[in-house]
Amino acid sequence: MVSEGGTATATVTRWSRAFVAAGVGFFLAWHVAVAIGLPRTATVPLGVFGFVLHVVFGKAYTLVPSYFARELAVPHAPAVHLPFALFGTVATFAAATGIGPPTLAVVGATSWFVGCLVFVVVLCWTVRDNPTGRETGTGTTDTHRVRVDRLANAAVPVVLAYLLVGSALSPAAEIGLELPGLPANGAAATHVFAAGTAALLVFAIGFRLLPRLLTASARPPLVAIVLLAGVAGPALLAVDFRGGSLFHAGAGLQATALVGFAVAVVDLSRRSDRRRVGHWAIVAAGGCAALVAALGLAFAFVPASTLPASAFDAHYRLAVGGFVGLTIVGVTYHFYPPAVAAAPGIGDRTASASIAALVVGLGLEAGGLLASVPPLVALGRLLAVLGAALYAAVLWTIFLERAR
Repeated sequence: MVSEGGTATATVTRWSRAFVAAGVGFFLAWHVAVAIGLPRTATVPLGVFGFVLHVVFGKAYTLVPSYFARELAVPHAPAVHLPFALFGTVATFAAATGIGPPTLAVVGATSWFVGCLVFVVVLCWTVRDNPTGRETGTGTTDTHRVRVDRLANAAVPVVLAYLLVGSALSPAAEIGLELPGLPANGAAATHVFAAGTAALLVFAIGFRLLPRLLTASARPPLVAIVLLAGVAGPALLAVDFRGGSLFHAGAGLQATALVGFAVAVVDLSRRSDRRRVGHWAIVAAGGCAALVAALGLAFAFVPASTLPASAFDAHYRLAVGGFVGLTIVGVTYHFYPPAVAAAPGIGDRTASASIAALVVGLGLEAGGLLASVPPLVALGRLLAVLGAALYAAVLWTIFLERAR
């Protein structure tokens, strides 16, 4: 007989996997949309909402409760959330490309907000008696990690706050409502999601996951610096986007967090004796984080006239596809090892090929954008599409086999 707890866990796991599977599909769609030349207003929903946040939602439903020594309070919450997230993403993308009625943007933004509300309310209710994550669920063999685990947990409520604020900005902007002290819809609002939700959660979850995946210990002072900078930076960027001193301070803090994370990843990799297939994707993500930081500082402190207009595209692609994207690719290959796939042609070699294509493709594309070499950009985007297709083939194959 299956226990009630076992049934609840199985439900959360199944719907978590559905979120990740959807995110993988959006990852491929995002790369294709960029390759065929759709505008950034249309591709951002696919990359940030569709890929990054769908995967974040899926894994957070399983990881966050366990990191707070709790079980998800409402096991069917992911099943309720997923349709709102899917529709919100697709509708926002369609509205940005001019498909559908004028009201589609409002409906899509509202759907996305409702889904985020489900996510935030359920996780907050789950950890209501352990809001700062002092109880970490850390095993007895990992007691030396408790300090880092508590630091990482303390950042999670801030992630949820950024998500709730960011998801409220779009529907508010669509109906012409300005929220006092908060940015309007656009690049500033996107940074609330990308830097405040996605990047900060990568820092927080990363400092719990990566030391265990790479069998090395993170250095607590570096973890504290990254998390504190990662908490404050996005807020300053958003409230004074492309403005004055607050924007400069936010850019400096965000760059500190990104570079600190890159240093931590390299340090963990150097001291690790484990070399699984996703390892080099995580290391490459750290390199992309440093590049994103450098470009962000350039936007804040270098005159705009001296930078190519395409530098913003390079920043966006390296941030979403490189820093966050490659981290997700590397971590998912640890959670879902390609070697377990039974289908012919799917395994570690396919996974390694997907990582190589993504890394080389993003590198060529970013270099081509910064140097204004269109053929290099086109080649890089084609390679990135190939890498995303291989990644989708590996993950979807594993998911299908596990569903049988």
